[in-house]
Amino acid sequence: MSDFVIIPDTSCDLIRPLRERFGIDDYISGLVYFPDGRCEKSDLDWERYDPKEFYESMKDRKVNYKTSCAPTGDIIETFERHLKQGKDILCITLSSALSGTFQTCELVKNQLSEKYPDRKIICVDSMRYSTALSMLVIAAAVKRSEGATLEETAEFVDKNKHCLHQIGPMDDLFFLCKTGRISNFKAFFGTLVGINPMADFNRGGLSEVLGKFKGKKLAFDAAIKYMHKTIKNPQEQIIFVTHSNRPAAAEMLKEMIIKEFNPKEVIISHVGMSCGVSVGPGLCAAFYWGEEISEGMVNEKAIMQEIIDSQK
Repeated sequence: MSDFVIIPDTSCDLIRPLRERFGIDDYISGLVYFPDGRCEKSDLDWERYDPKEFYESMKDRKVNYKTSCAPTGDIIETFERHLKQGKDILCITLSSALSGTFQTCELVKNQLSEKYPDRKIICVDSMRYSTALSMLVIAAAVKRSEGATLEETAEFVDKNKHCLHQIGPMDDLFFLCKTGRISNFKAFFGTLVGINPMADFNRGGLSEVLGKFKGKKLAFDAAIKYMHKTIKNPQEQIIFVTHSNRPAAAEMLKEMIIKEFNPKEVIISHVGMSCGVSVGPGLCAAFYWGEEISEGMVNEKAIMQEIIDSQK
């Protein structure tokens, strides 16, 4: 195995069993600000809080959580733990369109490169978040286990990051709107009509709404059709179904994916606290490897419009 560590941040939502399975030894903890004024490091493993209670507390929209990227000193401390042991570092962060974490890690890299001239640090902007970031980190770990060098692994992640998709319904766009992830108009429309918007990642590192569906059944049917048009080699993949307090819907989508695609494995996961503040309750989406996202999402929008037209 190549002698470098892979360090994501807490927006990756990789719980301990998965970190242990794929050899992810450390991560950068962002900060969560609670409604009562407390500030704590984000926890990937839900050891201090129950995810159901966390998302239930957000239902009336009056509870105000906020997040921020890890302090510079914490990133330095995390990196130095491994540099002192003679390890090189591949740091994979959430999208720079959503956070300053990548830029801060780059500054720390430049600072520590002078102190540790014999060590290498490469930072990659994933242009993704939540489970899509998890899947990039897992892919990097697999490449490392196959003997890829630090540079080869970083190049693979950077080259393939736009091949990661998400698709599945959201109950409400309010929190995405509140944190600047989507326009007020779209959030208002989605909430007013009571429909389920569905989004995929664009090349700018944000989620972009592709369609809106009345009810979960139509939404899940559309998600499966969209996957058929965009997924690559499903039988060779680990597909994730990620939800924010929608366990029954996640099980339903998992069974549909197994029936339609027969993947190597389907893993159900929670949206972690760091991303959950922005997502809010009600997401249930599949995350998978597929065709590279097109410029302006021209192809993806055309695919979804065809699906919408077929349901009329």
